[in-house]
Amino acid sequence: MAKLFGFSIEDTEPLSPSTVSPVPPNNEDGSDHYMSSGFFGSYVDIEGIYRTEFDLIKRYREMALHPEADSAIEDIVNEAIVSDTNDTPIQINLDNLNASDGIKTKVRKEFKTIIDLLDFDKKAHEIYRNWYIDGRIYYHKIIDLKKPEEGIQEMRYIDAMKMRYVRQQKKKEGEKYAIKLQSDNPMDYEFPEIEEYFIYNPKGSYPTGNINAKGHSQGIKMSRDSITYCTSGLVDRNKGSTLSYLHKAIKSINQLRMIEDSLVIYRLSRAPERRIFYIDVGNLPKVKAEQYLRDVMMRYRNKLVYDANTGEIRDDKKYMAMLEDFWLPRREGGRGTEISTLPGGQNLGEITDIEYFKKKLYRSLNVPPSRMDGEGGFNLGRSSEILRDELKFTKFVGRLRKRFSRMFDDMLKTQLILKNVITPEDWEIMSEHIQYDFLYDNHFSELKETELFNERINVAATAEPYIGKYYSQDYVRRKILRQTDEEILEQDKLIEQEIADGVIPDPSIPVDENGMPIDPMAMGGEVDAAGAPIMEPDLEGEVLNTSGKKELPKGGEI
Repeated sequence: MAKLFGFSIEDTEPLSPSTVSPVPPNNEDGSDHYMSSGFFGSYVDIEGIYRTEFDLIKRYREMALHPEADSAIEDIVNEAIVSDTNDTPIQINLDNLNASDGIKTKVRKEFKTIIDLLDFDKKAHEIYRNWYIDGRIYYHKIIDLKKPEEGIQEMRYIDAMKMRYVRQQKKKEGEKYAIKLQSDNPMDYEFPEIEEYFIYNPKGSYPTGNINAKGHSQGIKMSRDSITYCTSGLVDRNKGSTLSYLHKAIKSINQLRMIEDSLVIYRLSRAPERRIFYIDVGNLPKVKAEQYLRDVMMRYRNKLVYDANTGEIRDDKKYMAMLEDFWLPRREGGRGTEISTLPGGQNLGEITDIEYFKKKLYRSLNVPPSRMDGEGGFNLGRSSEILRDELKFTKFVGRLRKRFSRMFDDMLKTQLILKNVITPEDWEIMSEHIQYDFLYDNHFSELKETELFNERINVAATAEPYIGKYYSQDYVRRKILRQTDEEILEQDKLIEQEIADGVIPDPSIPVDENGMPIDPMAMGGEVDAAGAPIMEPDLEGEVLNTSGKKELPKGGEI
């Protein structure tokens, strides 16, 4: 294979030769599909949906232009990417990362560089929308090959229709098959080597109808490390292709479109009232009767048409449409010339089927139907009044954010390694503890958290008289307030610090009925070295020894 364009980062140490498997490594989509040759692949169009990924992406983009689908997509994108005048839509969270403050500072700095290269503060909505519709997104990480330590210089967006991800099996020279069994020992199995790369095709289209024709696999081969590749995570297991979240809505959109078109045709054809003219032709022969009918029709018929382009009104008597009146001849002996009226269509206001397919479309996109056309409004009441659909939608958006964050993972990894901040081995450990916090604007989640907090505080207040009697303080903090070990230690430290600073009173100091601290010296008592008041001796005659335990009176036996 020809040399790849771009750069490569050496991964972690390869597995031991004894660590083997007959299953080839999966790609990041979780798909076990790989190609032995070719580029675009060849699919059989059984379902009539798509033949190649090229056709699939094209269909997704056409679907996004549908008004109802666009409204649902905007709901998802607006929920996932919250634009604020002061805050950035996404921030990196390194609280769980076990690293020095210097490393964390460098990671935050490089992440800010990545955000600036993407211009994410301004283009976040557009980037996320493209990723959601296409089901994948590509960025070319441009670096100075002579000075790679300067890091990424530019992040250039690549149209998904011009880029393909290829996993190809390497073949050894002179061998027909790459996989063969050397002996009866399974460990002597020779396993395939999979090479991964991207092919960039500037044309982005198929020159002929044959997808296997010469020229379809032509393009610039680019190394895998030089491209940031993030997909939706949905895979067609039968065809091995990546899908978008819009894929489930293909049938719903087509059904809605057909129902709307049929409704328009029905209303146009059935709505107007039409008249039937029965013209008495007497004993005229057939030819003359038809001529007489045409003369009468042209005489009484009006065909005034308004031309919106010129603003003129013209007479088009020579054209007759199906929506116009009917002219029928009637022979002698009939009731003479008569005019009757046909009623227009009934039940034209019924749009139940339209509403059904709209809701079906919204459900196929995991958007609550209550958001359709502002239906139901927005309730800021108790969380018990929040629909379950909204909670499911919030979880769905959270999954999308988690998947979309992989794009930042790949960019940040490349940037940190190129600048020698970390090694590839370090990244394998660090990546698990790096999180990305998206800006939230979901009032439902806030209401839910607030109400849960109030309920816990009320239960803790109810259980307070029983602390020390039936329950320990630690039990209340863990089981009722749901505090973790880290939160308990953190809160204890903060409470001690606030007591020392005088922000909150010391609970060990007695207070009066007004809540004011009582000075032991003011009460006429003495205090010990620690400042605690010395208690009066027991008046009942009980003698305490030096250890503080009661002592029996001397001189008597029991």
